[in-house]
Amino acid sequence: MKKDITFKELKDSGYIDKTIHEEIQANLIARIRAKEPVFEGLWGYEDTVIPQLKKAILAGHHINLLGLRGQAKTRIARSMVSLLDEYMPIVKGSEINDSPFHPISKYAKDLIAELGDETPISWVHRSDRFFEKLATPDVNVADLIGDIDPIKAATLKLPYSDERVLHYGMIPRANRSIFVLNELPDLQARIQVSLFNILQEGDVQIRGFQLRMPLDIQFIFTANPEDYTNRGSIVTPLKDRIGSQIFTHYPQTIALARQITEQEAAVSAEDKLQIQIPGLSRDLLEEVAFAARSSEYVDAKSGVSARLTISAMENLVAAAKLRLIESGAPKTTVRLLDFMSIIPSITGKIELVYEGEQEGADYVAKMLIDKAVMTQFESLFPRIAKLEKEGIKTPYTDLIKWFNKNHLQLNYNDTDKEFYAKLDKVTPLTTVVEENAAELSPEDQNFCKELVLWALTISNKIDKSENQSAFTFDSIGIGQFLRN
Repeated sequence: MKKDITFKELKDSGYIDKTIHEEIQANLIARIRAKEPVFEGLWGYEDTVIPQLKKAILAGHHINLLGLRGQAKTRIARSMVSLLDEYMPIVKGSEINDSPFHPISKYAKDLIAELGDETPISWVHRSDRFFEKLATPDVNVADLIGDIDPIKAATLKLPYSDERVLHYGMIPRANRSIFVLNELPDLQARIQVSLFNILQEGDVQIRGFQLRMPLDIQFIFTANPEDYTNRGSIVTPLKDRIGSQIFTHYPQTIALARQITEQEAAVSAEDKLQIQIPGLSRDLLEEVAFAARSSEYVDAKSGVSARLTISAMENLVAAAKLRLIESGAPKTTVRLLDFMSIIPSITGKIELVYEGEQEGADYVAKMLIDKAVMTQFESLFPRIAKLEKEGIKTPYTDLIKWFNKNHLQLNYNDTDKEFYAKLDKVTPLTTVVEENAAELSPEDQNFCKELVLWALTISNKIDKSENQSAFTFDSIGIGQFLRN
């Protein structure tokens, strides 16, 4: 916290007053020249969104971030704070962050006229120069712009015609700051109209007061394309006043998606020490989201948020943690069986089309997991033939025959030692993994064993049944007989 000074001390210090656009531009240029990262943690946007952001900032534009849910639009907006100076001087007591060099409120103008160089100056940290408002249908002009305050008028014994009775809304209070208006199409058209003059001319109109207040604000708007048809739209004159519209997107590779999930998922340091997460399980988790985005049962216009995999990762860790608690084991490893615990994360994050609703959310979630399993399986192992020709051996023939005489029960609460000992007893399974995935780590090879079993059940080569505590794998005939 910087201590208060006088206006004279501020001028003597050599401080140069800048607009917020000039301030952000100067700090952006300094970072680029110093080869420092500008927007950290925005994985996958290095060659698409970030270059456009830099150009919009250098152009001094207000920005509209347009993209589906879960594409880091709000994160981008919040990251802009790091491009502000650490501290900004204001006329002490100003409600709207008046610059002592260019005061715009009556309060600041009167104080400087009275005290001159002795005007007290206080400092605002950059963390207090970020304002964010969710555009909901109940937002009104008074919330954003302001209104007459009858209590202030009565307390100060002023008539309503006096400018000092005004109560400033969020936007004037964000003067010399970043103001983010999320989900702009949800804002009623008549409220959007009230932003026209602020964006272009700097006029503020409050209950008959027409004030020439050249507010200095970096506006960032966010919008979802779906909202344009389902709930509202951005009125054309307002859209025309926004300098740059930048489209966001989902991560385009599994590796980038993994980085985002690992960065955002709330996994404690203690859990990381006790719970091992194989690399293949991390990739499979992202494959589920990719499967959802291409699924005929999921509404593509609504999108599949990155929050799906973040929430799913937290559920995976929670499933492993519950096993630790119930088994008393000191450590455990995430298994393919644990992926049943991510179903609530899927069903809560996807919008289904009519066909998906007919099938049911749980069915669609399990189908997405199965699709992800097959995608990962086929990237590592030979394809499973739909029809096996008599007398011709496939890589899975011995394994399928093993289940003609045996069954395998895998319990959720088995310790790692018990769980993997059961898998090791299936000798043909170990052979398949060693022949096709020998270069993988031991943890990933163990995960592959489950992957192979799961793929064989999806391909109807062996049978899988499940209950609340275990999965049982049998030959097709035996499994169906036992269920019947």
